Amino acid sequence: MSTDAEFADARRIPPIPPQSPRRPAPAAPPEPAGDPHTAVLRRVPAEPSPGTPAVPPRPTAPPPAPPGAQPPAAGAPLPPRPARAPGPAVPPRPAARPDAFRDTAAFHLAHSQDLWSGPGAPSRPGGPGPGTPQAAPGSEPPASARRPQPPWSPAPLPVQGGGPGTPGGLPRRPSASRPGARALAAAACLVLGVGLIGGAAAGSWLTDEAAGATPDAAATFAKGRDVWHNTPVDTLFPRTVNGFGAGPGGADRTWSRIAVAPDSGCTGAYDPKLAAALARAGCVRLLRATYVDATRSSVITVGAQITKADQAGMAALNTRFSTRSLGTRTDLMPLPYAARDTPAEDFGRAQRVSWTVRVLTDIPVVVYAVSGFADGRTFAAPQPAEAATRPGATTAPAESGLGHDAKDLADRVGKDFRTAAGSPPQATEASS
Repeated sequence: MSTDAEFADARRIPPIPPQSPRRPAPAAPPEPAGDPHTAVLRRVPAEPSPGTPAVPPRPTAPPPAPPGAQPPAAGAPLPPRPARAPGPAVPPRPAARPDAFRDTAAFHLAHSQDLWSGPGAPSRPGGPGPGTPQAAPGSEPPASARRPQPPWSPAPLPVQGGGPGTPGGLPRRPSASRPGARALAAAACLVLGVGLIGGAAAGSWLTDEAAGATPDAAATFAKGRDVWHNTPVDTLFPRTVNGFGAGPGGADRTWSRIAVAPDSGCTGAYDPKLAAALARAGCVRLLRATYVDATRSSVITVGAQITKADQAGMAALNTRFSTRSLGTRTDLMPLPYAARDTPAEDFGRAQRVSWTVRVLTDIPVVVYAVSGFADGRTFAAPQPAEAATRPGATTAPAESGLGHDAKDLADRVGKDFRTAAGSPPQATEASS
């Protein structure tokens, strides 16, 4: 166990004298009313009078030992320590701080907790708690309420951006009113997107209007002249045609295509009188196909002649066939197409039973159909399809359904040609 004698030769350091107890400061006059969150500058009073005693500075080194004093020998008891180190008397502190202290940073830091958080707000971490005594206005806060200060001063934060010309040599911040590159790019994209959407909507609206508008008659007529080489043959002459309720008594009929003639001119395709009647319209192309019914007992040839006439010429031809009943004359019957190695191989002039001729006026096409028996029997009294399909008809063409075959297939092929040309649906013309 060490004793004080072991440290007799060591240099003695006098103890730090304790501070004198503080006297309670008198209450300061109340502050003027104002915004608690706004720092208010106050008038600085004049300097204190010369008679006010100043506080002397504290000694930084221990007082010198009196002359002739010797350190105690080793093992000798140490003299008792004085209760208080001798020193100059400390004058008392002033009763209250001058009013200029209220304009200092220390005053505002001491009272900032109440100004921003309110009297009942919880204290911040490291700040005085609810039970910590608060210093009176105009006096220094107690030691327990002081926040420890770091031994260094924080460096000021640098100012970002800007250019020369700012006071103090700092760069000037960019103006918020000037749009940046991103804002300009966003505005350009917005304008472009609105333009594209508006253009698409306008195009769709125009397309819908064009699709819903009535086709021009002249354009449809001109297009009808070219459908024969712009449309597949299976569209103009389908492989299978279903006639629901198209037979005698409303019976369903089905026809299958068994032969298609190569497209050719009109030379030798008609009897002389029918060829003369159609010669005024001219001939661009002649298309033909032959069908057989589901029972393979009847054969039907359907033809379509593409004419050179204009709209007025086709209207005049239709009027001539209607007024002169050219479509009901037996000497103006069209010829069948008898393809070899098919049920229509024996279908010739003598086997014709019923027929029809249609002169279309919206497109330059003349459609016809002629029917007969598939077993090659001859028939002496052929009958037009319109007469054989009348209710109550009891003729052989009517009861066998050959009149229905010719009429319904002609209607179907005429509709297909009109659809390919873009002509709107219309009532089927009667046999001319």
